[in-house]
Amino acid sequence: MIMALLIGRAGSVGFPNKNVYPILGRPLMSYPLLAALHSKYIDEVFVSTDCENIKNEAKNYNVTIIDRPKELATSTALVEQVFKHGYNYVKNELNKDIELIVILMCNAPMILPRTIDEGVDILRKNKNIDSAVTVSEYSMFTPIRARKVEDGLLQPFMPLDKFNFRIDSNRQKAEMVYFHDCGTSVVRPECIENYSQGLLPQKWMGHKIYPLIQQGGLDIDYEYEIPIAEGWLKKNGFTEKKLPYKA
Repeated sequence: MIMALLIGRAGSVGFPNKNVYPILGRPLMSYPLLAALHSKYIDEVFVSTDCENIKNEAKNYNVTIIDRPKELATSTALVEQVFKHGYNYVKNELNKDIELIVILMCNAPMILPRTIDEGVDILRKNKNIDSAVTVSEYSMFTPIRARKVEDGLLQPFMPLDKFNFRIDSNRQKAEMVYFHDCGTSVVRPECIENYSQGLLPQKWMGHKIYPLIQQGGLDIDYEYEIPIAEGWLKKNGFTEKKLPYKA
């Protein structure tokens, strides 16, 4: 089977109750949930959470709720551990034979069914690929423009002599950079089972990672990011009354 695992927790400090914050008339978490439910490949959807609000919303859909342990619902818990807990529950407790895991985040609404399906197609056609993950282009945030504060002054975040090309302030000349926008990670079971061996910092992706390139994706951590998500959703056909795919 191909399982989708949607995760979210209570206790956000920067944006309390963000996962159920209304956007275009629907809770934020409903968008990745709807994407999973409208995928042509996903067989079953699971929601891992400790949050009663998330559980109550999830009950409106044909999904299975996994109780997320307290020790995995803290701000310091690693998401890899949350993924493995959900995966182990489905594999061992429910005795499911899992082909692929589609990882989704309650606070990452910028994901469509066709993107999930593209990731599944890639992994089925290329057995040497470990995962397919959504990334967005953010050339403004290339590492050569990053800064840190030392002794009250801005300094380069990393030594610029490590780069073997000309560095200046022209953003258009900088090499394009891609950030995982948390839209989805389609991964093989081995990536979850052996996540400690994966590439840092997102070790659940394995080593050979295929980019599902999209525009403007992000996971919502602050209320000021809501208009960005709303604009993305409208651009992709969402309104308060309709979805861009068949119900």
